[in-house]
Amino acid sequence: MGCGSAKPTQHNHNHNQLQLRKCDKANVPVPVATAIRAALLIQRWYRQYVARLEMRRRCTWNIFQSIEYAGQQDQIKLYNFFGFLMDHFTPASSERNLISHIFRENETFQDVEWEPYFCYKSIEVPDMYAGPHLTFPLTVSNITELVEAFKHKQQLHARYVLQLLGETWRLLRILPNITEVSTCHSKEITICGDLHGHLEDLLLVFYKNGLPSVETPYVFNGDFVDRGKDSIEILLILFAFQLVYPNDVHLNRGNHEDHIVNLRYGFTKEVLGKYRLHGKKILKLLQKIFSWLPLATLIDQKVLILHGGISDTTDLKLIAKLERNRYVSALRPPKRQQAVKSKGPGGQYSDGEGDRYSAAGRRRVRSLTHSNPATARHELQRRSLQAYCIRTSPNVEEELRERRRWAGLSASCKRIHDPISSDSDPDSGEVQETDAEEWKQIVDMLWSDPMPQDGCIPNEVRGGGCYWGPDVTQEVLNRHNLRLLIRSHECKQDGYEFCHNRKVLTIFSASNYYEVGSNRGAYIRLGPDLNPHVVQYQASRSTRELTLRQSVGRTERSALRALREQLFAHKSDLISAFEEYDPEHTGEISMKHWAVATETVLHLGLPWRVLRSQLVGCSTQDGMINYNDWFRKLALMDPNKELAHTGLLETMYRHHSNLETIFRIIDTDHSGLISFEEFRQTWKLLSSHLKMEISDKAISDLALSIDFNKDGSIDINEFMEAFRLVDCSHAQILDSINEALTPDLQQPKSPS
Repeated sequence: MGCGSAKPTQHNHNHNQLQLRKCDKANVPVPVATAIRAALLIQRWYRQYVARLEMRRRCTWNIFQSIEYAGQQDQIKLYNFFGFLMDHFTPASSERNLISHIFRENETFQDVEWEPYFCYKSIEVPDMYAGPHLTFPLTVSNITELVEAFKHKQQLHARYVLQLLGETWRLLRILPNITEVSTCHSKEITICGDLHGHLEDLLLVFYKNGLPSVETPYVFNGDFVDRGKDSIEILLILFAFQLVYPNDVHLNRGNHEDHIVNLRYGFTKEVLGKYRLHGKKILKLLQKIFSWLPLATLIDQKVLILHGGISDTTDLKLIAKLERNRYVSALRPPKRQQAVKSKGPGGQYSDGEGDRYSAAGRRRVRSLTHSNPATARHELQRRSLQAYCIRTSPNVEEELRERRRWAGLSASCKRIHDPISSDSDPDSGEVQETDAEEWKQIVDMLWSDPMPQDGCIPNEVRGGGCYWGPDVTQEVLNRHNLRLLIRSHECKQDGYEFCHNRKVLTIFSASNYYEVGSNRGAYIRLGPDLNPHVVQYQASRSTRELTLRQSVGRTERSALRALREQLFAHKSDLISAFEEYDPEHTGEISMKHWAVATETVLHLGLPWRVLRSQLVGCSTQDGMINYNDWFRKLALMDPNKELAHTGLLETMYRHHSNLETIFRIIDTDHSGLISFEEFRQTWKLLSSHLKMEISDKAISDLALSIDFNKDGSIDINEFMEAFRLVDCSHAQILDSINEALTPDLQQPKSPS
C-alpha cells in the first residue's frame, strides 16, 4: 500500500550477526558457513517482506472499518433528526407526516391485531412453481430440501415464507429474554457470529460442522441480515431449524435485526426485489419477529453470549424481565401512551391493564448519555445514540425556525407540538425513567464494543452503545458469577479475537466481509469444560488460491477505491480546509497540513501520512502537495456527468446512503417509485438535516433529468445507480467533469 517499509528490528539484526560470528569462531567450513549466511539473509528478507505485508493489511483494515463506522454514525444522526421532527413538529406538518409511519412501527399492538398479517391461505402456489414445498409441522427432510434449493439459487414461494414466519413468531413469543442452555459430555455447542447475508458462509459451516440437530446444537449470535445478498434465505433456514429443534437452535438479536437499519443496509431492498407482490407484508412480519428475538444466551450459567456487549450498568436481572417486543427498533425508546380510563361497575375509574403504561408519578427522562468529560471536545462531531435521542433544549423554537429556513418550509406549519395536548397525536407519549433504563440496557447489548483501557465511555465511533474496558468486564462477570463473555458485532481479520485477559471473545462468521480476501470467518465449539475451540474458514475458493501478497493487494485496491470516493465526495470542504493553510493561494500545501486538513474534514482517524503516497502520488521537489492536481488524479468519474449541471452532484455523492434511506421511508407502498413532489420533499428533508439551502429549481432540474421515461415518477434504484461513483481507467477524462463539481449549494451563514 505504500505504507512505508518495515525495517528489521534491532533484535533480529543482532541475532543474525551473533549467529554469523558463532560460525566464524567455530571454524565452520566455508561452504557450510556460506550456506548459513545465505539462510540468515533470506530469513531476514522474508521477515521484512511479511512485516510490510502486515502493515499494508492493517492500513487496509483501518480504512474499511473507519468508513463503515462513519456510515453508522450518519445512519443514527439521520434517524435522530427524524426523532427531533417527531418530538417537536405538529402532527399536521407535512414533513412530520412523511416519516411518522416509521415511528408508529414501534407501537406495541395486541397479538390479535397481528394475526391478519400472517394470513397465507389466500395465496395460491402455481403448478409451474419448481421450488421447495413445505409441510407443517416442518420435518428434517423439509429443511434439507430448503437448504439444497437455496444452494442452487431457487426461491421459496411467498405462501411458505408467510407460513414459516407465522410459526416462528408463535415460537419466539414463548421464549425468555435470556435463553439458558446446558452442555453435556456427549456434545459440543457451536456458536456463530455475524453472517450478514453471506449464505455461502452458513453453508460452509454446516458442511464442516454438521447441520443443526439434537447432537449438534447451535447458537447464532445476531446480524443475520443486511449487506449480503442472501439475507432472507439465511433467516428462513435458521427459523426452520429452530422450529424443528427449538431446544437445540438458539437465535440472539443483533443490531441489524432492526427495520430502520435495514432501510440503509440492503435487507429492505432485497426482500422487495425478491418478493415484489408480498414483500411489504413479509417485511412487516419480520419487524415483529425481530422484536421477539431473545437478547442473550447463557451456557451452563457461566458463559454469556450476546451480540454487542455490556456496560458498567448492565443488569442481567433487569434484562431478563423487560418486555423486549416493545423495542421494535433499538434506535429510539418506545413511548408509553396515557391509558384511557373507563368507569367500572362501582362508578370508579379504572385503568385495568393500562396501569402499567400510565405516566402518572413518573418524570420525563432528559438524557441517557454516558458521561465522560474527556470526550466533550468531540461532542459536536461524534455523539452517542443516547446523547442524541432523548433531548430537550431551551432554544427548541429557534432550532425549528432555523431548520425550516434551510428546508424552505411554509410558515403555516411552524407551531411547535405541545406535549400537553397529546390526545390528538397518536405518536405522542412520554419516555419514562424505567423505559429509558431498559432501552439503555438493550442499546448497550446490541451496539457496544470492548476497548483495551479501563472504564466505560460513549461509543462515539459507531454513534450507539458504549466502549467498555477490562475492569467493567471483570466486574460484570464477577457480579453474575460468569467465566466468559462471547460477543460478535465487529469484523475481525482472523474471524475471532480474544481481549480483556481472554475473558471476552469476539466471533465473526462472515468471511470476505469488506472485500474478497479481507477477512476469514470463524465459529466456536464449546464443550462441557467451557474452553472455546475456534474453527476458521474462508468461503471463497478463489481467495484460498491466492498468495498472501495477491490477497493483500486485492483488498488494498478495494479499500483505496472506497477511500478515494470519500475524498471525492468531500471535495468542496477539503479545498476550503486546504486553503486555510494556503493564504497566498499557491495551490500547494505541505504534507503535514494536507494530513491535518484531511482528517479535520473526514474524521476517519486514519494514518494519512502513511497513506499519502497511494492517495496523492508524487509531490513537488520541496515536498509540497498541489491539491488541485491531486483532485484531478483521484481516478474517479461520474458515469452521468451530463446531470452535473444541477449543482447537487457533490451532495449526492456525500449523502448517497442518507438519500436512499429517506427515499425508502417515503416510498410507503414499497413500489420503488416516488412522485416529483415526494422527490422534492426528500431533498427538503435532507437540506433541513444538513442545514443547507437547496433551491427548488435545482431539485426540479434534477428530477426532470432523471425521469428517463417522462412518466412523472422516479425509479429509486435507477436514480441512486445513476449517481454512483465508478473507477476511471484513464485520468484524462476527469478533466471534463472536474469543473462540474463546483456545487451551487449555499452554505449557511452563522445566525446573527
